[in-house]
Amino acid sequence: MSAFAQQPTLKTKTHFEILDGLRGIAALGVVVFHFIEMYTPHPKDLIAHAYLAVDFFFCLSGFVVAYAYDDRLPQMGLKTFFKSRLVRLHPLVVLGSILGLLAFIFDPFGNQWEAYSGWKLMVLFLASILMIPYPIIGERAFNNFGLNAPAWTLFWEYVANIAYALVLHRLKRIWLLLLAILAAIGLFYVANSAGNISGGWSKDNFWHGGARVAFSFLAGMYIFRYQLIIKNGLGFPLLALLLAASFFVPFRDEWNLITEPLMIVVYFPLLVSLGAGATLNPTHQGVCRFSGQISYPLYITHYFVLWSFGNYYGQAQPSTQTLTWVIPSLIAMQLVVAYLAMKFYDLPIRKWLSPKK
Repeated sequence: MSAFAQQPTLKTKTHFEILDGLRGIAALGVVVFHFIEMYTPHPKDLIAHAYLAVDFFFCLSGFVVAYAYDDRLPQMGLKTFFKSRLVRLHPLVVLGSILGLLAFIFDPFGNQWEAYSGWKLMVLFLASILMIPYPIIGERAFNNFGLNAPAWTLFWEYVANIAYALVLHRLKRIWLLLLAILAAIGLFYVANSAGNISGGWSKDNFWHGGARVAFSFLAGMYIFRYQLIIKNGLGFPLLALLLAASFFVPFRDEWNLITEPLMIVVYFPLLVSLGAGATLNPTHQGVCRFSGQISYPLYITHYFVLWSFGNYYGQAQPSTQTLTWVIPSLIAMQLVVAYLAMKFYDLPIRKWLSPKK
């Protein structure tokens, strides 16, 4: 049976490439879910719980941030920390907003933008790039970030990073544990009151995003602080399968009150622990590395085409047979866009903004 790592702290800054690979699986799951969500309600989804990949992201983020900065933050200072996080995250937030604005105005299947003045469009765009929730587009279910819907998770990621820098990194392990327990109770409350834990993206469920990031980010920190890194030989393919399997848990109102909190509170932290402690087969190194590199560009830029797809579906009502090639084609296109964004936009800008050595 797997054993927990024994060191009180990790001796070297190992790069957890299997976790990178899992991040890519989670991002792809979200993209597939969003396409399917556009034309079929939750109970019939083929990949019904892939939206919980967001909670896996938050848990992974808590682990990685604690691992990367716990021992460095006092020396580097808050200014350097916040700059490093902005350099890592914000260039693609801006690109996602630009793509979202262009897609809103030039959508060949919709003209919703005509209902909004140039002033409102400018405010929408500025709010999007400045990470200020501005849910005014009723045609888009009042998404907190109407031009780039996935940005709601980045908003809460920023909140978590601020909380980490100002408070959380100073706390002893026992306080992290107590906060995580309180946050878990909050998740069960959200599941009970809303019927599921899918919120955070709209003005009507804004605070659900806070509940989701609160537990998962703390859980990731807790895994690192307590060194709950489970040494194992599962490898990337099996761990990827275990993560993907959670996305196919059926969406049932009578089950969600229990299954969703348990996946977030127990299953995803376990996968992070296993992923951090798994041994990587060298033959999978390239896949994991590429998967990790493209995961964030794919996640934060994929929605600009989804609104057009939704309008296309509403107008054309394509058959299932047609969708079997339209959706894979659009996902393949999104992967190409994400790769181009990574290679010719994100990496060069991050290199330019990073401190020169």
